[in-house]
Amino acid sequence: MRTITSTLLGAPLLLWALLAGAGARADVNIHYVEPERFSDVPFSPVERERVLKQLSEHLAKLGRQLPAGQTLKVEVLDVDLAGRMYPRRGGDEIRVMNGGADWPRLHLRYTLEAGGQVLRSGDDELSNMNYQDRISRYGGDDALRYEKQMLDEWFAKRFAPPARG
Repeated sequence: MRTITSTLLGAPLLLWALLAGAGARADVNIHYVEPERFSDVPFSPVERERVLKQLSEHLAKLGRQLPAGQTLKVEVLDVDLAGRMYPRRGGDEIRVMNGGADWPRLHLRYTLEAGGQVLRSGDDELSNMNYQDRISRYGGDDALRYEKQMLDEWFAKRFAPPARG
């Protein structure tokens, strides 16, 4: 029964992967440089992996806006999530955002290439001191809504096509 179940579950996942790949226009490669040394990601390896996976998925989603044949390489050098972690009973922690000196920060190094040529590269430190004062397009239940909004703005600033005049 186990073989049948995994085969039945595997077929839709394979189809989803093929369909998702068919719509891909550009490659996005994300590398986390020493994530265990980041300023502020969950201490638990499982939670850290979950947060970094969500950031990777969001960057890949943004990369779909790039033209075909381009490759965006992003090295994440540091992550400091919005809010601060406080211990709770039972050993787990809760993230509290009070709007003080707890704004989100990301340090990225990036290269945009096409046909073996570097189109653009840089090293950016993103931060949003007013993260709680702005409307986010992401729901209140999205734990990374402030970081995603910051990445959206960075991507639009760095990679949006020039305005036609």
